Amino acid sequence: MPRPTRPDTGTAMHALIREIRTRVPFATPGASLCRGPCRGCSKKLLEFLDTELEEWEDRMEEGEVPRFGDLKRLEKLATKVMAALRRNGLVA
Repeated sequence: MPRPTRPDTGTAMHALIREIRTRVPFATPGASLCRGPCRGCSKKLLEFLDTELEEWEDRMEEGEVPRFGDLKRLEKLATKVMAALRRNGLVA
């Protein structure tokens, strides 16, 4: 039986970016982001993550191929941002 093929890192990065953009509430109004005490500024974290995603989209558009470590780093960053958003009560 043939082994299933894994996507190349470029395809995997596109899929990861799509998933992050779907799950992370980037469109949350600023007033909702800053409502009471928080641990980590949700607004700044969302801006930082969005910038990282845009940079990778631009880099891949210019022909750069991400490495496996790049995928893991972006996944880890998104996971940490989501954890902070959860702690701040912005996502369930």
